Parts: sequence; C-alpha cells; structure tokens
Amino acid sequence: MAVNFFLKDGLHVDPSTLQLLQNSANLPMVGKPLYGVVSDAVYISGQHRIPYIAIGVRADKQRTAFLQAVSWLAIAILSPSGISIVTLSLCLLLSNLGASIAEVANDAIVAEIGKQPTSPPKNSQSYSSGELQSFVWIASSAGGVLGNLLGGIAINIYGPQAMFLFFSLAVAVQLFIIITVRESSLNLPKSSSRVGIRKQLSQLSVALQKPEIAYSITWLAASNAIIPSLTGTMFFYQTQYLNINSSVLGISKVFGQAAMLLWSVIYNRFLKSVPSKKLIAAIQGVMAAFMLSDVLFVKGVYRSMGVPDLLYVIVFSGLLEVLFFFKILPFNILIAQLCPWGCEGSLMALVASATALSFIVSGYLGVALSSFVGVTGSDFSGFPCALLIQAVCTLLPIYWSSCIPDDKKPESRSKNE
Repeated sequence: MAVNFFLKDGLHVDPSTLQLLQNSANLPMVGKPLYGVVSDAVYISGQHRIPYIAIGVRADKQRTAFLQAVSWLAIAILSPSGISIVTLSLCLLLSNLGASIAEVANDAIVAEIGKQPTSPPKNSQSYSSGELQSFVWIASSAGGVLGNLLGGIAINIYGPQAMFLFFSLAVAVQLFIIITVRESSLNLPKSSSRVGIRKQLSQLSVALQKPEIAYSITWLAASNAIIPSLTGTMFFYQTQYLNINSSVLGISKVFGQAAMLLWSVIYNRFLKSVPSKKLIAAIQGVMAAFMLSDVLFVKGVYRSMGVPDLLYVIVFSGLLEVLFFFKILPFNILIAQLCPWGCEGSLMALVASATALSFIVSGYLGVALSSFVGVTGSDFSGFPCALLIQAVCTLLPIYWSSCIPDDKKPESRSKNE
C-alpha cells in the first residue's frame, strides 16, 4: 500500500503504469518450482527447509545487503524527484525474490507435516486432514489484520517513505527469529534417501502426469488469468476520485484479512466435508457477484441509496480483495492430499508459481482493458464497462470446473509411488 501511494503521489504515475509495476514486481514468484526442486533435493547442514527460509530472508537483507541498503535508504531519504521507477522496481524484484524462496520452504513444511501419519506409510493410504493448512491461514490472517491496521495508520502519519524503513527493520527481526530455529524441532518426515535435482524433477514430472493434479493446477491458473485485474484503476478511483485516504484503505484491508481469518475457521470446522469442486465453483460465483456490485458502486447507485462510499470501500472492497484467495485454501488441501511423498516442496511451489503467473497475466489483461475503455487517472467514465467485462470473465471458469477432481482418495500414496 505504501508503494502504491508513493507511485501515485510521489512519482505521479498513471493507473496503467501502477498496475504494470505491481504485477511485474511479482515475476520472481514464477520461479518457485526451481526453488522447490532445490529445497526438496539439496540439504544444507542436514536441513532442507529452514535454511531456505533463512536464505529467502537473507536475499532481502544479507546477500544483497549493499544494494538493498542503498536502494531502500535512497527511497526513504531522497525526495521523490531523486528516485527513478527503475530503482524502485529493482528493489521490489529483489524483495519478492527473497519472499518467494522463503514461501516455498514454508509451503513444503506445511504439506509435509500436514500429512498423517508423520512418516510415509507402506501400502496404505495417508491424507492430510487440512487442519494444519487451516491453522496456517488463521495465523497468517491474524498477522494481516494487525499489519494492515498499523500500516494504514502509519502511512497516513509518517508517509510512504518512512514505511520502507519500517519494513526493512521488520524483515531484520524476521531473519533473527528464523536463524534461531532448528529444523529437527519440527519433526518433519524423514526421507530414507536423498535424491538429486534430476531425480526430484523426475518425481515432479510423474506427479504432473496424474490427470487430477495436472487438470486441477491448469484450472486454478486459468480461472485467475482469464479475469482482467483492475486493482490499480480501482486504487486510483478510490484515492484520486473519491479522495479516500490511506487509513480507510488500511481498515478495508483489515476487514478483508479478518474475513480470511473467519473463512479459515469456518472452513476448518464446517466445510472440510464439502466437495472441493462445489466449494471452489461457489466461491468463483460469489466473486462475480461482488464484481457486479462494484459496477453499481462506480455508477453511484449505492451512494444514491444512502450508503456512504467509505462504508462500501471498507466492507465490499475489502472482501473482494481477498475473495480471490478463498479458493486457495481448499485447493491447497486437495493438492496436498494428491501430492506423492518426497516432492511436496516441488509440487506446492509449482502451484504457487502457476498462481503467481496467472495473477501477472490477469494484471496485464487489466491494463489492456483499462486502455481499451479509455480509463485514465482523471477520466473514469469507462470504468463501469470494464468492471462488467471483468464480472463476465469471472463466471467463465465455472463452466469448466469439472477439471477439478472429486474428493476421491487415490489407491496408494506410498513414498515410492
């Protein structure tokens, strides 16, 4: 959020440029399968998860310490006129590279520990109940509530540039915590032998040859990529046209994170028995309904009914921002169930990479759509038409949701599969 305000108010970019930078900065996320294969196959001091989390953080703070110090310090101290878009983009790319490496190891740990029993069975079935994934989402959402609440207020008080310094300090604290954790304390399943990267790639290839895995990942990526993202345009509409400040946007994000927290609890307690196909398709339909609601919002229908713009932004915009991720929880649990032993990091990284790539494509399509309907930083007359097209595109993946397998257990989940 601080970067968005800095780009808009400090560098005076237009909505299309803002969205291009937002999505291009996520390109390192596409390389997650490579990080996953390496973390599955290459052990560092007898560990193959925790070191990669530390490396991911260090990619932000240690291994590129000089470049990071110069770039973040320049952004925090220099006037906006002395900072180029290239410098900011490079800093974001390096930051996301470190984050992506750490996330791969995190996802692999969750997939490994989430399986029951904790060691690979022989000629027996073993499936994740989804409880650990739900707990991780609950913890992440709780952190998101606090982070967005403090961030929205801090940006309003201190400005975006001070937030970059605060962020650097937060990552330093994270690094200190990570390096104190030993992987042995996590009780991860032990592999009888360590395989090389070539063998790990072979195992990943075998996993992807399973139709239920390949089709599911394809559907998830396509269901995101086909929807033109208009987040940059909506940000400009809310802040430039409606003059909504950062504290309100922060509260909106808090509301969204709180909704994710509630969704994690509800799913864990009541919805795990619902077939994944039906649940994910239902979420896709709810997303389309919220996008249609945005059309009415931009046209001023709710305003004429007496609903304040601030209330709509906090509640509905906050929910819509996280609805995209509601389907990730049941989907990740489904993939964790189908994932063969030994390639958890590789497969979960591939899912994350496909998701990241799909959001990047979605962002680029959104830029093209905004340009097509003539939306600019000062002219939003074509925005309702763009939102309507977005809603229609959101409905399309429901028609091929049959690609998502039913929750049937495969006959064998042995580690030698």
